[in-house]
Amino acid sequence: MPIVRNVSRAVSQLLQSSGCGCGISIVPVRCIGISPRQVASDASFHSVSFSESDHPRVLITGGLGQLGVGLAKLLRKRFGKNNVILSDIRKPADNVFYSGPFIYSDILDYKNLREIVVNNRITWLFHYSALLSAVGEANVPLARAVNITGLHNVLDIAAEHNLRLFVPSTIGAFGPTSPRDPTPDLCIQRPRTIYGVSKVHAELMGEVRTCFVFFHWCFGRISLYYHYRYGLDFRCLRYPGIISADSQPGGGTTDYAVQIFHDAIKTGKFECNLKPDTRLPMMYIDDCLKATLEVMEAPAEALSMRTYNISAMSFTPEELAQEVQKHVPELQVTYNVDAVRQAIADSWPMNFDDSNARRDWGWKHDYDLPELVSTMFSFLGSDSRIAQAN
Repeated sequence: MPIVRNVSRAVSQLLQSSGCGCGISIVPVRCIGISPRQVASDASFHSVSFSESDHPRVLITGGLGQLGVGLAKLLRKRFGKNNVILSDIRKPADNVFYSGPFIYSDILDYKNLREIVVNNRITWLFHYSALLSAVGEANVPLARAVNITGLHNVLDIAAEHNLRLFVPSTIGAFGPTSPRDPTPDLCIQRPRTIYGVSKVHAELMGEVRTCFVFFHWCFGRISLYYHYRYGLDFRCLRYPGIISADSQPGGGTTDYAVQIFHDAIKTGKFECNLKPDTRLPMMYIDDCLKATLEVMEAPAEALSMRTYNISAMSFTPEELAQEVQKHVPELQVTYNVDAVRQAIADSWPMNFDDSNARRDWGWKHDYDLPELVSTMFSFLGSDSRIAQAN
């Protein structure tokens, strides 16, 4: 294959002439993974394409977290109720259980996960199982197992069975040495939390499973040839802080932006664990789910990279509180800074540069801060009135 040999030679020459003077050996072999469960070297690695009448068969891991239930609802509307399977290790609420297929799935149980994929003829996999930032710091061994070992199981199974795989990343994939305002798609990352480290690992593992060692920033769209010919169809979005009325805060550093709405309605008092001027990128959940579906449906030839930043707005706790007080003027806000969470937030981007996503596959958000706050109170306020009536 002369094209393969020529590109491999070009990569080798480029890296061996790098500014640091380090020579890096490029071996033209298919990079399938480092786990003991290797996929056969002659396996076919083509993406599965679908006609209008042939919908994907979807599995969502970690489905009872902040995003899984909402994503399942969106995908079932598009692809049919029985084509989307929600899974988790926890018992679902009745409304979730009866809304569509749900199964028990532990991502650390490779055999069980593989059986689910085979028995249900899965073609798309959304991998949402993870321990978030603050929770992960409190239990690093468990975070390492779930966020890294579980990811390897998913990658191996997705590669073996030709799945289109989505793995979310995060603002936590960046660190204090990253440019913060704005943060581009490609830059120094070096996060300081196990959550961030595991997400960078996921990004790179997804990229590296494209047959040959290469860097998409060197070759632009020529890397897509390798992806089509050999690679796992891996897609990834770096989410900002996600705000949703459908779920309770789950231990993330940006969860204050959800908690403030619950406290405003229930008690009229809110204690924030970040400094009032801590600016972070945020997004309403509907925009997040829309972006996830759009990048999964985007033609592979439109993607100039496999991991994209996406953003909608950026605000501080003080700015959010002022917008909330337009709806609840009596809300009292105090600040009791949590040192761990504050240190994490100070290492994260203040603003995301998502221009590549907007250019490549037409990403466009719908919710800015005023629309976000109004929508949250519309949902939570009606729920509160119903509860009071009951």
